[in-house]
Amino acid sequence: MNEPKNMQFLNLGKNLLSGKLSNCWMMWKNLYALNLGKNNFTGSIPTSIGSLVSLSYLHLDNNRFSGKLPSSLENCKQLVTIDVAKNDFVGSIPSWIGHRLSSLVILDLHSNNFHGHIPEELCSLTSLQILDLSHNKLFGSIPKCVHNFSAMATSNSLDYPFYSFQRSTEYSSEPIESQLVAIKGKYLEYSTTLQLVKIIDLSNNNLSGEIPEEVMHLKGLQSLDLSFNNLIGRIPENIGDMGSVESIDFSSNQLSGQIPQSMSSLTFLSRLNLSNNNLIGKIPSSTQLQSLDASNFFGNKLCGPPLIDNCTIKDVQPNTEKKERKAFSGVDVDWFYVSMALGFVVGFWVVLGPLLLNKQWRFLYFQFLDHLGYKLRGLVAQTW
Repeated sequence: MNEPKNMQFLNLGKNLLSGKLSNCWMMWKNLYALNLGKNNFTGSIPTSIGSLVSLSYLHLDNNRFSGKLPSSLENCKQLVTIDVAKNDFVGSIPSWIGHRLSSLVILDLHSNNFHGHIPEELCSLTSLQILDLSHNKLFGSIPKCVHNFSAMATSNSLDYPFYSFQRSTEYSSEPIESQLVAIKGKYLEYSTTLQLVKIIDLSNNNLSGEIPEEVMHLKGLQSLDLSFNNLIGRIPENIGDMGSVESIDFSSNQLSGQIPQSMSSLTFLSRLNLSNNNLIGKIPSSTQLQSLDASNFFGNKLCGPPLIDNCTIKDVQPNTEKKERKAFSGVDVDWFYVSMALGFVVGFWVVLGPLLLNKQWRFLYFQFLDHLGYKLRGLVAQTW
């Protein structure tokens, strides 16, 4: 501590430290990793933290920090991890995160008081693998540009130098970087396999609009949580393209329509929650879907296994295919009887119209009837 300018790693996490941070970080310019997580620090983040131009890993999670994220952090262009989860930060998510911190792999802002839209600038973070904005006050739609998260679009793991770095002691060697990640409905801590994890968690906000089809282009994504928002519309038909996904949670939204048949092709899917929406119809058949607990489909108008309700023809027929009766002047019209009346009128004019309009045809017609009547009288006379 006597020579802070030479220090590269400062790990004070999981202690009972409290108070406010001093504005003296300009003395630590060689600091590579800073972990102050899981303490009781309060107050705002000092602006001098932007002096840490070599900083790659910043953990300030599980404290009581408040205020806005200092704009000076945009000077820390080497940042790979920003974890400020479970604090009292306010304001909008800064757009400079996407503009200036192009090396970010992990952005964890969950459980704060951030508000406003999700900035489209975040889509510039092509190396991003973990995006957790859950439990905030965000509103608006999910940006369609999320397909620009190139690292999530492939199942290949990316190699970052820090993940291979190990701090050695006389007795052991262990990875210095780890991250608590919400996946499959629970928080799990990843360290040596952290570079393999790819998730998006936008749950527990006030997001609205439809789920962008572009999200389904992220074929390497393992977990997608959009639960407890105000999303509407249908589940994208191309959701089956997410071949690596293991966990999907769309519960407690206002999604409608049927569950896409392509969802049955998600062979790695082990957790799916679609409860409390406006979904209808039959649950697609697959080993994964039928093995799930029925509660994951409650609060909809669904039928078929794993639900007890069996499907009937009426149940599985979507609203768009139901037979509709057209209304005319506010009264329901039966088109069968209308067609009969029209047929009678057309037939009448086809047969009698020429007779009324053409004198020669009328003369020949009555001459034919007289001749036919004469023959009939002759046949009747012969019979008697």
